[in-house]
Amino acid sequence: MLSLANAQEKKTYFSEAISLNISSYKKKVSKAYRYENIERANFLFDSLVNHCLKGSYIDNFSINCLGKNKNCFNDYQKPIYLLTYASWCVPGKGEIPALNELSKKFKDQIDFIVLFWDKKDEVRKVAKEYHNSIDILYVNELDNRNAYIVKTMKHSLGFPTTFFIGSDKQILDISRTIILPYNSAYEKSYTLNYQNVSEGVSLILEHEEQLLNNKPFNLE
Repeated sequence: MLSLANAQEKKTYFSEAISLNISSYKKKVSKAYRYENIERANFLFDSLVNHCLKGSYIDNFSINCLGKNKNCFNDYQKPIYLLTYASWCVPGKGEIPALNELSKKFKDQIDFIVLFWDKKDEVRKVAKEYHNSIDILYVNELDNRNAYIVKTMKHSLGFPTTFFIGSDKQILDISRTIILPYNSAYEKSYTLNYQNVSEGVSLILEHEEQLLNNKPFNLE
């Protein structure tokens, strides 16, 4: 796998980074799943993220936002907590409540986004579950003018997947959403998801503090 050690010298975008490594990753992870080696599959995902994708920058691409005037990803200026989903995915019992609670708490510092790879009509059906502090985006790769970028994001890592992104559009980390058996207790699901989102929020805020500390002082 190719390293992003020199990412600061030249920006490497997510679509580039994933394209260089996805073929090898898919072959290895398919073999792991074929032999039901979930631990190996998780290791391969973490290795791909840690060695190839962290430090790359999220691509700008066309979006549609329910109820708001957002046309492309670069319209967002704050750091971003991005959850990619599909309308047919069934969230865990405590997943959306945990996200809703933390988005209300940190909405002034972070843009919380749930991006559905779906059509508008399908997304409207599930959007009402989310608090209005969360932007609901929908992208249909068949009619998006940035189809290559969309296809790369949608089909490379699967979903639900969470991206933690700085205000400079740098990807700080990528994680899989916690999957629990559907009959798990609400309290357990809520607690685990709240902890998971909280860790992502902390990572983003730490990055923003570093950006602020590294910003040149202007005497003018």
